[in-house]
Amino acid sequence: MGTDLIHHGHINIIEKARELGEVTVGLLSDEAVTKYSRMPFLEYEERKRILENIKGVSKVILQEELDYEKNLRALRPDYVVHGTDWQVGPQKHIRDKVIRILKEWDGQLVEPDYTDGISSTGLRNAMREVGTTPDIRRRMLRRLLAAKPIVRVLEAHNGISGLIVEETKVEAEGELREFDALWVSSLTDSTAKGKPDTEYVDRTSRIQTINDILEVTTKPIILDGDTGGLTEHFTMMVKNMERLGVSAMIIEDKSGLKRNSLFGTNVKQELENIDVFCEKISSGKKAQLTSDFMIIARIESLIANAGMEEALKRAKAYIEAGADGIMIHSRHKDGSEIMEFMKEYKKFEYKVPVISVPSSYNQFTEDELYEAGFSVVIYANHLLRSAFPAMKKTAETILENKRSLEADKYCMSIKEILEILPN
Repeated sequence: MGTDLIHHGHINIIEKARELGEVTVGLLSDEAVTKYSRMPFLEYEERKRILENIKGVSKVILQEELDYEKNLRALRPDYVVHGTDWQVGPQKHIRDKVIRILKEWDGQLVEPDYTDGISSTGLRNAMREVGTTPDIRRRMLRRLLAAKPIVRVLEAHNGISGLIVEETKVEAEGELREFDALWVSSLTDSTAKGKPDTEYVDRTSRIQTINDILEVTTKPIILDGDTGGLTEHFTMMVKNMERLGVSAMIIEDKSGLKRNSLFGTNVKQELENIDVFCEKISSGKKAQLTSDFMIIARIESLIANAGMEEALKRAKAYIEAGADGIMIHSRHKDGSEIMEFMKEYKKFEYKVPVISVPSSYNQFTEDELYEAGFSVVIYANHLLRSAFPAMKKTAETILENKRSLEADKYCMSIKEILEILPN
């Protein structure tokens, strides 16, 4: 079982098992659950404690994989009890394997009818309608980093784009895929407001964007904190974000007027003094009130053509200053310097999670980035970039035809939009 939310369908299974003998429940780890569903609201130990206190449950054991073989061979049970829901669909091959293994010692598969009208997925959807709390959301990123090989993040710049990140799912190669977290980018937030990406949009406005996204989503948020501003202002921002339930803030080691990294050396890119930036990180860590919140240092050395040695030097310094993660940025489309950085980074004695933002080197798959050593991949601006040409095309079509009929093919129906929005 995953049992993020216990319901009477689970109780029916346990009661049937009690009729057959002593009941051991295989409880899926967070990592195993994320292979077919989103991260559970409750952590493994919390879920285990609930199950251990249900009447008739003798033992709860860790199920680290969706495959049952390891636990089956360790326990050699007389019976395996499972609902009929796995007779079709993506778990059918797991069922077939269970039957084959049980035959080795004349064990039996018992399948009570699946309880109609109730499902953990349905309850989780209902929970999303209700929302989440800042404490639950804030700690979710650290749980994802512990449970998943690589955390998949997509940008959101307002409530509707946040809903897209929250709700979008696809089934591919036998697994359910969705985004794990939201990236609130200063570039896309500024652009959506028609403002330059130079830290011109003030913090009150940015906090309003964050609140708009918080209200309609439950997934963890990583915030683009630009340079973090003055150290005294940064520590206040850390407390504000922590209180709201934001999981992490990324700040970049540049000084002066902030210019987007994708300009490269076509504009002035001045790196902050290492000691000054380390003091900012250290002050931010001292200011936070929980161990959940993460401060991630973004290294701009490769953007500013300061060289690989400088980038690695800064990575070590920022980790020693207390950074919970490192983001390494590059404009090179072949990805060679990113891969060189990661090769050298693997030699570090002490490491923290590394974040990839493959806007330029987007030929690499998530599997390849994971193999290189990355823990998080952020798709940093794609929803805004795809929305702009679509809106521009619609506007041009209306002007060309002096009516909106021809633009319908580029538009969702109002009914579809209303179905996306919260009730």
